[in-house]
Amino acid sequence: MIVETGAFALILALALSALQAVLAVAGRVRRSPVLAGAATGAAIAAALAVAVAFAILIHAFSVSDFSVANVAANSHTDKPMLYKVAAAWGSHEGSLLLWCLVLTGFGAFLARGRNLPFELKTSAVAVQGLLGVLFLAFAVFTSNPFDRLNPAPFQGASLNPLLQDPALAFHPPFLYAGYVGFSVCFSLALAALIEGRANAAFWPAWGRWVRPWALASWALLTVGITLGAFWAYYELGWGGWWFWDPVENASFMPWLAGAALLHSAVITERRGAVAGWTAFLAMAAFVLSMLGAFLVRSGVLTSVHAFAVDPERGLMLLAILGLTGGVAFGLFAWRVPQLKGGGIFAPVSREGALVLNNLFLTAACATVLLGTLYPLILEATNGSTISVGPPFYALTLVPLMAVALLILPFGPLLAWKRGDVPGAMQRLAVAAGLAVLLALAAYALFDTRKALSAAGIGLGAWLILGALTDPVERIRLFRVPLAESLRRVRGLPLGSWGATLAHAGLGVFVLGAVVETGYRIEAARPVALGEAVEAGPWRVRLDDVRVVEGPNYLAEQGRLTVTLRSGAAPRQITAERRFFPAGGQTTTEVGLDFRGLDDVYVVLGERGRTAAGAPAWSLRVWWNPWARLIFLGPAIMALGGALSLMDRRLRLGVSRRKGAA
Repeated sequence: MIVETGAFALILALALSALQAVLAVAGRVRRSPVLAGAATGAAIAAALAVAVAFAILIHAFSVSDFSVANVAANSHTDKPMLYKVAAAWGSHEGSLLLWCLVLTGFGAFLARGRNLPFELKTSAVAVQGLLGVLFLAFAVFTSNPFDRLNPAPFQGASLNPLLQDPALAFHPPFLYAGYVGFSVCFSLALAALIEGRANAAFWPAWGRWVRPWALASWALLTVGITLGAFWAYYELGWGGWWFWDPVENASFMPWLAGAALLHSAVITERRGAVAGWTAFLAMAAFVLSMLGAFLVRSGVLTSVHAFAVDPERGLMLLAILGLTGGVAFGLFAWRVPQLKGGGIFAPVSREGALVLNNLFLTAACATVLLGTLYPLILEATNGSTISVGPPFYALTLVPLMAVALLILPFGPLLAWKRGDVPGAMQRLAVAAGLAVLLALAAYALFDTRKALSAAGIGLGAWLILGALTDPVERIRLFRVPLAESLRRVRGLPLGSWGATLAHAGLGVFVLGAVVETGYRIEAARPVALGEAVEAGPWRVRLDDVRVVEGPNYLAEQGRLTVTLRSGAAPRQITAERRFFPAGGQTTTEVGLDFRGLDDVYVVLGERGRTAAGAPAWSLRVWWNPWARLIFLGPAIMALGGALSLMDRRLRLGVSRRKGAA
């Protein structure tokens, strides 16, 4: 009976979302606060109904209720409890319910907002309600997670073993919170276009209203992508952390659009300029999120990240994407000629730097979109198959982003309206000098054949030092007494520290990615017990291989000793090959030895025989220098977004502009 309650709650949420949209439209047309308040109540009730449905689905997984088709297809009684719960969003149906939960939850927060003008708020709540109707209807009629099986099987089929991992258990909630958080930016942009706001005084306030939602979504998406990349790094056994998989690109595109939106919204808020472009980016970020959902769930591509579902449901998702995007961009094309420009600024100014930043970010997003969709388009048109992988992105995206990162530190040091490039260059002279010295040192000390890698190290240092230049100058470090500098530190707004951390975190990531990619060393060969493989300065010896039993798998576990050839203290690690009887699948558990910023990365392969007939195992070893920075950098970036979100100017400044709007 409890499962039927979940199905009823989902249907009730669909009806409440429809009621939310109708009441909000009626409240806007009649200018009725009563009807608008009822729409708010419907939005909150819809979110609660989806929350109840989601809790019931988790309960069904936790008690292994195999009479539910979704549970039978994705769970098993031997599975640890954490992965039973995570399996609730590990399938197409469950993850779609998670999507609806985040969508209605953000809609409820939007409806409860008190600082938006009445007309804009009611229109945005109506749009959010219609989005809820589309996705909840898709869940109820084609992807219901509560469908029953009769007769119920005695045992389930279990979730893909690759997905039974702590990082991937928390990856989807963060990823979807970022994806679907952009729906509020979408609704606010569409509402502004529906209202036909042509007066320049409206858009600065609108930029401030949309920026917290963009910040929260972008920061959550950053965490989600990083967790997914970290999972791929240590779970798949490929030795790397990013593979330009189409599903990885599906999350990277809205991240790029969200980053462009954040910078564009600053111009709109501060100067009232590029309002149309900011509205376009607000809609594009969510449309790209929906495109990602289509790619993952339609069956048009094959990936360990993808949900293998039938094409009919993929066509329905494509219809939702086409309807939503078509209406939004059609309205944009109709309204954008009426939007009046805001403040005028010189090309060399902080506004100009932010616009240039937007051009590079959107060009990068378009490049990733082309690389992701081109193979699908080519196959659909003439049946040809082509693979677009790292060489394409290295040739197109890397130079584009390198130029963008090279000019990034100049933006915060330029004045609004009209800037001074020579002055900014003078202030960045120390950062530039240190970055060049570090690049030359890397070229001379590491490998003179890898000049591009050395230049990349200099670029990462340039980003970090350039990001720190502005706050160091503002607190007048080493120029005034330390107590005065500390007082100035406390006086700087959180938004300034957030931007500094985000840009510095990007530099940390660049350092890690460049060094790990450029200087990685790999070695592989069959080894018997007691033999070793050397990779760079490290030596990995296979000491023992034993069979161990896990909660729902059997494994060959290799015990290994990792030593630095120069004589560092040895460390013991393990690497495994696991067999899951429920699904008949074999997976690899990587052995990782964290050595400061470096990783010694070991994969235990299949058993074989030496020429003498002794048992031997294939052993692959990577030395990944500075790999820690690859994941530390995005964490710093997300922290910067969180700090900016806590800035009082974003939380309390809205009401001061409300009257002007």
